[in-house]
Amino acid sequence: MRRRLFLASAAAVTLLPFAAEATPEALSDAIKEVTGGAPLRAGKVTLDIPPIVENGNTVPMTVSVESPMTADDYVKAIHVFNEKNPQPHVFNAWLSPGNGKAAVGTRIKLADTQKIVAIAETSKGEYWSASAEVIITIAACIEEVT
Repeated sequence: MRRRLFLASAAAVTLLPFAAEATPEALSDAIKEVTGGAPLRAGKVTLDIPPIVENGNTVPMTVSVESPMTADDYVKAIHVFNEKNPQPHVFNAWLSPGNGKAAVGTRIKLADTQKIVAIAETSKGEYWSASAEVIITIAACIEEVT
């Protein structure tokens, strides 16, 4: 009986990687979780990411935000989301007036052609956003069970 229980448990674990796939609805839910449903304003955020990428394993991206970065008016956080990776919330970058400039650069993995959304959260409780469509010719984040 223990052998059957072990085999059944192993089969269930093997199927898990295929169950986790983000959707446009998951993207929207992840954004609402961060913003608390506050309105997103267009502008102030610049999302610099190539529109076409050959390999989704290492996609360069920079997010910058127009902000005076003073004690009274600064960008508290930059949040990045994607539409089709296994998890819709890519990362958070926490900032303070001491940063002097509201900008973050990194590389991300993208599973497929999809929309990327960058959101800046300000000290005044505002949320500014920008988005971009990225075409991926060789996908990343693909998990296969052999």
